[in-house]
Amino acid sequence: MAHQKFLTQVQGRVQGLLDHYLPAESLKPQRLHQAMRHSALNPGKRLRPALVYACGEMLGCETKTLDVPALVVELIHAYSLIHDDLPCMDDDDLRRGIPTCHIAFDEATAVLAGDALQTLAFEVLASDQTLTVSPSTRLQMIAALTRASGSLGMGGGQAIDLEMTNKATDLATLESMHQMKTGALINVSVQMGYLASEIDDPKVFEHLHTYSQALGLAFQIRDDILDIESDTQTLGKPQGSDLDKNKSTFPALMGLDVAKQRAEELVESALAALNQLPYNSDNLAAFARYIVQREY
Repeated sequence: MAHQKFLTQVQGRVQGLLDHYLPAESLKPQRLHQAMRHSALNPGKRLRPALVYACGEMLGCETKTLDVPALVVELIHAYSLIHDDLPCMDDDDLRRGIPTCHIAFDEATAVLAGDALQTLAFEVLASDQTLTVSPSTRLQMIAALTRASGSLGMGGGQAIDLEMTNKATDLATLESMHQMKTGALINVSVQMGYLASEIDDPKVFEHLHTYSQALGLAFQIRDDILDIESDTQTLGKPQGSDLDKNKSTFPALMGLDVAKQRAEELVESALAALNQLPYNSDNLAAFARYIVQREY
């Protein structure tokens, strides 16, 4: 399948970028740098950087122009996973099939590793000269990634998620929370691809926003479904952890079958938005379908 080949290529490219930009394990403070590399280099789906490449290339960008935007969204994602897994957050011992950062090292080192990955993302985005965009575009990228990561995006979504644990909630609140916690970084990944291009068209931006909003929510619903239907070995993280922690999930609120139907509807919405674009959006469309078909 063409999109699987594309994703495999992205995974290899991002792995090389991470290896290049992350501080060497031998560099002081060694333990902190080892922890950063432990979590960031642990092979994942690399879906967010893949969205940067897919969107940017669709809009005429050269692949190398998209390397820094793709790298920085993955660095932010890696930092967020370290912090999500901490005992004070979701308290998970396993991530992508290996011990989480605070288990492999210790809690304080994990906090610092997450902090350092986050700041590395902004250092690279602000100053790396291989990103050949105008200063104003670079500033737009920094602003977009900052918003997506902060209290009105991913950070705020995690805060609301913690508040909602062991409490009854409604569907609108759950969707709003996940648009922040999961959706914001997926949304900004597509936005980074758009910003890196020379396209300046509000209609194109609007359709891409509709696509990424639907994609982010579908991704989370699929995650919730897999937490019920899959197993720890396949997921690479503890299966059933949402249920164990009494978290609000889409299957819990809607029922499993309705949640699956909702995810399919969101994918159709995403595809409909892509159909409004005068570009070859096959890779973005393939990712939308992959979201609801993936097994981990």
